[in-house]
Order: sequence, then structure tokens, then C-alpha cells
Amino acid sequence: MNPPDLADRIAVRSVARRWLEALSGVLLGSAMAVSALLFTVAAVLALASARLLGRWGAPLRAVVDAGALSLSEWEIRRITRFHGTIHTDVATSHRCRWYLGTRWTIGLLGIGVVLLLVLCLVVAGSMISAWVLSGSWGLIENSDRVDGGLVALVSLPGILLIFVAIAGVAGVGSLDRWFAVQVLGRQSDRLLHQRVAELTSSRDHVVDAIDEERRRIERDLHDGIQQHLVALGMLIGRARRAEKPDKVRELLAQAQATSLEAINELREVANRVYPIALDKDGLRASVEAMAERVSIPVRLTYELTDRLRPAVESVLYFVISEAVTNAAKHACPKLLEVNIAHQKFGRVLATITDDGPGGADPSGTGLSGLARRVAAVDGTLSVHSPVGGPTVVTASVPCG
Repeated sequence: MNPPDLADRIAVRSVARRWLEALSGVLLGSAMAVSALLFTVAAVLALASARLLGRWGAPLRAVVDAGALSLSEWEIRRITRFHGTIHTDVATSHRCRWYLGTRWTIGLLGIGVVLLLVLCLVVAGSMISAWVLSGSWGLIENSDRVDGGLVALVSLPGILLIFVAIAGVAGVGSLDRWFAVQVLGRQSDRLLHQRVAELTSSRDHVVDAIDEERRRIERDLHDGIQQHLVALGMLIGRARRAEKPDKVRELLAQAQATSLEAINELREVANRVYPIALDKDGLRASVEAMAERVSIPVRLTYELTDRLRPAVESVLYFVISEAVTNAAKHACPKLLEVNIAHQKFGRVLATITDDGPGGADPSGTGLSGLARRVAAVDGTLSVHSPVGGPTVVTASVPCG
């Protein structure tokens, strides 16, 4: 066997293998398209019911969002396995629902192409078998024999249809991958322009956030610790001038209490700047310690098994801390729920829910600052706070 013949055979086998993989992906995608269509119908009904139920419809919305993310993740795995690797953008439930609500049309197209291919092959097989039985084996009478030229003439459109159907299988696979890239994925040119815009915006936001953080620390030091230290100096001065021992002891006791208040205030400021426990004990221990310091009950659900990278832990801690502090200060809820869990597409989701009256302003200083902090690590922050509650703050950040 000559080397060129061997190379040609290898190339033909490679093309055939890729086509069979594309066919498998189209068949599986067609089956999943039925699931996507059923999910879309159920999601529309569930979201309509959730809107009518108001605050009681939150579980329905959560189930729909989780289902959309799960089905979309399966679709991405299928496309990556059979049609080529794609890199997904930040997965949101809205984008996943839109993808599933329109992707089933590609599945129906795949079913049509496969049925056309099967029909063409069946007709071609029938014609070939009739010609063979008629001309080669003589099993049919002369009057019933099929003319070979007529068979060739009639088979030309069939051959073209078979070729179109075979190419259509690969075309449906490419269309499936292209549509996923457009809706859920990211393209290099678009990503480059988007990243440049995001970095430019993030740079300005980081400068603003640093200035705002400095001003907040200055206010905390001036209004809290500095006042305690001034009072402590005055108490010590009065104790030095006092002549009666009882008065001296009373003033020193007050000075000691004031110094303890200053120490606690300094510890609070340090924790707001960066909690030392976050580096030492991790996110869970830091959130638990923070929850013990607030005046309302906090129920923590922590589903992560491994520690995250420091930047992610820091962002999640400050999001949770700010959300809990805002809820305790403004909403006065009876219970706060904090949930930290893995999300689809290699992300971590932190959800803070309070049963207060709602009406939180996402454009406020605190929440907008959190949004900038989360965006700095390619994360997203959303606030859902209808009048009457509940208020739900969610932060989604990548693990890696």
C-alpha cells in the first residue's frame, strides 16, 4: 500500500467519524429539543403563576431558574462533545430560558434532516434492489425488468437529495453550535471589545470605590474611635486632678469602659476593612462570626466543600456582610437566610434573603458599591426587592 493511499484512507475515516459524531449530536439534540420545548411551556406557566403569587412565588422562580441552568449546561456539554468546544459567558437564568425557548426549532430541523436522509436511503435501497433483482438475477419477467438507464436517470435527484441530507446533518450541528455561541457563548472579537470596555469602566469604578472606602474609614475613625479616645483622655485628665480616692476610682473605671469601647470600635473598623479570620479560617467561619455580631437571627447554609481563591472569598464576604448589615439597619426582618452554593458553569452563588418589607434601592450607595466590587472579579450582582418583600440579593462569581 502506497503512503498516499494510506493517508487518503485515514482522511476518509476521519471525515466519516466526524460525520457520525455530528449525526449522534443531532439525534441527541433533537431528543433534547423536545425536553426544551416542554420546559419552555412549563416555565411560562410557572412564571405567570409566580407573578400572580407575588412574594410567595419565589420558590417557583427558583425552580425555573435552576431548571434552565441545568438544561443549558447539558446542552453545552452535548455541543462540546459532538460539535466542538465553546466558551460560555456568564450564565444567567434569563439567557438560558431564552436559549431553551428558541433552540427547539433547531432540534426540529435536525429531525427533518434525519428523516429526509432515512427516506432517501430507503427509496434508493428499494430502487437498487429492484434493479438488481430485475437485471442481475433474472428473477423477474422480461416485461417487468427495470431499465438500467432509466434507473440511473431517476436516481440522480435522489443522489442529490442524499448528498444534501448528509451535508445537512453537519450543517445542523454547525448551526446548533453557532446558535449556542451567539446566545450563551462568547466570541473573540466581541469578547475583546467587551473586556476593554469592562476594564475601562472597572478602573474608574475601582478608583471611586477606593475613594469612597477611604472616606468611610475616615468617618468611622472620626465619629467612633476618635470620640472614644478624646473621652478617654478627658477622663484620665479628670482622674489626675481629682483629690478624693473614690472619685479617682470612679473616673478610672469610666476610662477603662471607654477604652474597651474604643477597642471594640477599632475591631469593627478593622473587620469592615478586611477580616483577619477570612485568611485564617476561610469564608464559612468569617460569615458565621459576622452573623453572631448582628442583632437578628441569621440562618446560614454553606454547601461548598473546598476553599475558594482569596479574591472570591473576599468579595463574597463583603457582599454578605453589607447585605446583612443593610437588612438589619433598614428592613428589621425577623430572619435572614444566607445560602452559599456552587452554581452551573463553574461559579459560586451567594443568596441573601430577608423577610422584611422590601423596597430596597439597587442604585443606593451601598448596593452600587457592591456591584462594582463584584464586577471587578467578573461577577454579577442582582437585587430583587418588591414592595412587601422579600428582598433577595444574589451574587454570582467565577470560582477560577
